[in-house]
Amino acid sequence: MKYLFFKMLVVWRRMRHGMQARYIDRHDVGRQLEVLMGRIDPGASWHERANWMIDVAEWLRHRPAVSLLDRQAWHQVRRQRLEILLDWLDQHRDVRRTVQNALQKTLREATGPELFSTTGLPHEPGFFGELAERLARMVLPRHLSPTDLSSLFTAMFPDPDDAAWLLELDNELLARLWKLMADDGISHMYWQQIEEAITYLTTTVIADGISPAFRQRLEPKTPMRATPFLALRREMESWLRANPYDQGALRSVRMLVAVCHAQTDRIYAHLDEYGVSVSLVYRVERMRAHLQRIGRLIDVRATAPGETGAGRVQLLLADLISAHHNRGSVRGLMRRSFALLARKMVERNADHGEHTIARDRAGYAKVLKGGLLGGVVIAGTALLKITLAKLGMVHFFEGAAASLNYAVSFLLIAAVGGVLATRQPAVTAPALASRMGELDAEGMRDLQAESGRLLRSQSAGIFGNLLTVIPMTAALCALGWFGFGAMPMTAEQARGAIASLSLVGPTPLYAALTGLLLWLASLASGFADNWFALRRVREVVSNHRRLVHGLGAKRAERCAAWLERNVATIAGSLTLALLLGMAPVLAAFFSLPLDIRQVTLAAGTLAAAVFSLGWQTLATPEFWLAAGGVAITALLSVAVAFACALGLALRSRDLPRRMRRFAMRAVLRRFVVAPGFFILPERADAAAQDDADDEDEEDDDGADERRGDSAEHPGEPGAYAAGVRAGHEREALPEALRRHA
Repeated sequence: MKYLFFKMLVVWRRMRHGMQARYIDRHDVGRQLEVLMGRIDPGASWHERANWMIDVAEWLRHRPAVSLLDRQAWHQVRRQRLEILLDWLDQHRDVRRTVQNALQKTLREATGPELFSTTGLPHEPGFFGELAERLARMVLPRHLSPTDLSSLFTAMFPDPDDAAWLLELDNELLARLWKLMADDGISHMYWQQIEEAITYLTTTVIADGISPAFRQRLEPKTPMRATPFLALRREMESWLRANPYDQGALRSVRMLVAVCHAQTDRIYAHLDEYGVSVSLVYRVERMRAHLQRIGRLIDVRATAPGETGAGRVQLLLADLISAHHNRGSVRGLMRRSFALLARKMVERNADHGEHTIARDRAGYAKVLKGGLLGGVVIAGTALLKITLAKLGMVHFFEGAAASLNYAVSFLLIAAVGGVLATRQPAVTAPALASRMGELDAEGMRDLQAESGRLLRSQSAGIFGNLLTVIPMTAALCALGWFGFGAMPMTAEQARGAIASLSLVGPTPLYAALTGLLLWLASLASGFADNWFALRRVREVVSNHRRLVHGLGAKRAERCAAWLERNVATIAGSLTLALLLGMAPVLAAFFSLPLDIRQVTLAAGTLAAAVFSLGWQTLATPEFWLAAGGVAITALLSVAVAFACALGLALRSRDLPRRMRRFAMRAVLRRFVVAPGFFILPERADAAAQDDADDEDEEDDDGADERRGDSAEHPGEPGAYAAGVRAGHEREALPEALRRHA
């Protein structure tokens, strides 16, 4: 048993350190090189020689677990190790010839342009195919293939920091390294592979560029043969057949590459009209990546006579390393592909939620009136929910009946122009983020002012709902008592209902869950609106032959326009009804004691329970705990829905994480200091004073934030201000790569 344990320990150590375990404990560099170079055999199989090259790269990269050196210092250490390796080989001529023969033989056998045309580039035709491939790469190890040099290249450079280190090598080291690894035959072979990679990438760009999904979004409309993508094919073929140093052909090719890149910007500009799809965004991003790679390869091939071209090759290899690591990130693929879709959904929610924001006293009164109408409808909804619970149906059918009850009520509220409390934050928070450009001092003041108006609107909606749902529920209960002689609940059911709403219990958790469901319903609303635009449903409905024949052209057009205006409201109402009704059913299926707590429904249920037990219940502690539960339900459901919607809206605006946290803290701090600003209607004479106070407060907060940023990142003064001006975090090459570019 002891022997087995030590053997497993040795195996684990080998797997952890790789081949470095053979010489990791030796401090003599010459001895390390002697052991490492003694393993190479030009007559060995290709996989053995490839694994040896990976071991050499690991030796150059090896870094102890504990080190006091920074990144730049370790770049210098790697450079020194490479220089020591080349000097050692120059001193041992026999070993140098063996290493040179093995390296050149390996590079000759690794054929194909995949290194330049697929490394770091998305090559699957669809988003979900690319996602599945990346997930598979995370689970399965990469297979080294002699027909795919990209697998060997990515295995030799598994660290994203390798790109910056490679760019810092001087021309002398690069010349010595190239002389060791290649000759004129290998150079000519890879020259041809670059041309093949350019041809392959150009073909994929053309295939996407002339597809209907792209051409219908391009302005102005042009015939297929006149598109710049087909012109790129003709000019590229002419340039590849001609002298590579022909400056006229080279300028023409580069101009067409820039024009094709500009066409992708036009496609993004027309997504508002035609809608956004993840597949289309993925294909556009893939085209942009291919065009950028074509530009890199053109620079390498167009090296003029007399130029070494080492810098361009160096930049290309660094770009391959960075692109490979960016492409390997599943999170990065999801963020890039869904960012634009999330932004468009947020903007569409902002358009629909704009009319429910109270910007003055008249707007506050309008939202309050809508809340009163919503409370009237919800009173009937709460009593019908209690009646359905008495029927003793199977849990699934009870949830389906509750969903139907909610759906009818929410659609009725929307039809009469009412407002449902706690549903507004998820719809109106995007309107707040849609006005955000750069969060400077002025932008932060606007953020707080707009958040105050938004949450003030939520307060008006909640007040309106509660002012009518309680007396309306009591009136309906009295009508049932005098008309039919029946109480809405039995005494046991009423006491159970009051206990379930108690502040001391799971009510806060249920309220937070309800806020999350409200936010998910708002996402469904934005998704439905985007799908309506993407499928061009308005044109389909307004030009449907049977519909036009039955209603007439004008009525069909009005029907399509009405559907376009209300599709988001209908989809959001139905989704919210389904979530509120079926979430407890789904939780019960997994034996989770979860329920939903919507403040208006909870207030109506509490009023019905009090009516069933008698008004003396108002003097009991249980009632006041339940009333506190209703209050905490209003607070938490609004807070969670608002935080989720605002967080997604800020993320969709490509704001850095630091700025998002700063914005959230600023709004929370203002709510703690002056809660009345977010609840009561704004006074006209106080608006100017609030703006002045906001300016002083934000100047102090901005100074504190900048000091904190400087403390966190010493040596980077003004990093926070630079992040504000940038407005987003780019996934670009390392700093050294950008400097060379």
